[in-house]
Amino acid sequence: MSEDFLPIKGMDHVEFYVGNAKQAAHYYRTGFGFTHTAYSGLETGNRQTASYVMEQGKIRLVLTTALGPDHPVSRHTYLHGDGVAVIAMEVPDAASAYAESTKRGATGAIAPTAVEDEYGVFRYSAIRCYGDTIIKFVDRSGYRGPFSPGYAARNGANGQNGRHKGVGLASIDHMVGNVELGAMNRWVEFFAHTMGFSQLLHFDDKDISTEYSALMSKVMQNGNGKIKFPINEPAEGKKKSQIQEYLDYYYGPGVQHIACTTGNIIETVTQLQENGIEFLRVPTTYYEVLEERVGKINEPVDKLAELGILVDRDEEGYLLQIFTKPVEDRPTVFYEIIERHGSRGFGKGNFKALFESIEREQALRGNL
Repeated sequence: MSEDFLPIKGMDHVEFYVGNAKQAAHYYRTGFGFTHTAYSGLETGNRQTASYVMEQGKIRLVLTTALGPDHPVSRHTYLHGDGVAVIAMEVPDAASAYAESTKRGATGAIAPTAVEDEYGVFRYSAIRCYGDTIIKFVDRSGYRGPFSPGYAARNGANGQNGRHKGVGLASIDHMVGNVELGAMNRWVEFFAHTMGFSQLLHFDDKDISTEYSALMSKVMQNGNGKIKFPINEPAEGKKKSQIQEYLDYYYGPGVQHIACTTGNIIETVTQLQENGIEFLRVPTTYYEVLEERVGKINEPVDKLAELGILVDRDEEGYLLQIFTKPVEDRPTVFYEIIERHGSRGFGKGNFKALFESIEREQALRGNL
């Protein structure tokens, strides 16, 4: 087996550019159960942006807003609304990751940089990905401070998080990108050639379609399988697909959804619903033949039906999954909650039911 020229330890963080980071942080804390662990802003000497680091399990989100209208973050949110701007992965050597990927054709976004404070040296670099998204390489091996230089620890860092407990979200399972018609294969080649990823799965418009619309998707993963990036593009159909709706409202390609793992999806979704998070629903008929379709599962089907959780099985096991509605006014970014029992798939058996559920939402928005 060839040597992995771009080894990745795992997902480091996902940074959203948002219109109001303070309010977004409140939403992620009270809605999704995240803890606020670090902050950068005027009080820490940052005169340009305010950023809130939110953590739960191994998931780390950074919510950043600009403090003036001419900052690149302001321009990003003006065009795209709130959205994922930075996908950051932890690597052993940020300079090497940058050199290896750019020499294979990636476009550099941030040259290798080292920032030092009393906690050590924080190293990073970045390359451009689809749309205005960048992929950041982070090396924390020489740094022991709160998140990165310029950040101060906040209440959650020392366990004082008030009544805001986590909901059981553990890690990022995969992150899905939407690209324009005809661009999927170009980005598949980008991940394969510049970063050494391999194709795990391929779904075409026969797999993911309804009477009205369709999409195509390929799943790319890195050498150790820790990072998975499905890439979607719209397919021709009678009406507008969910991918095209995203592209229209995000004004270009970008991250469509983030899938978060949990060890107990029933408890997690119950808590999320109590916190006011809204989920897509499928018709109750889906559950009438569930065990005929997927076989014996450990969870009570009546409880899954009550919460709207979907199930799928492949040759390696089964999985449970559910999708939120978009988490902002533009029909763009949403979340998936997933619990795996052996299956390494993405719920192929649920695609049609899920797609029809999304189309019902699109119709309500007047966008089908």
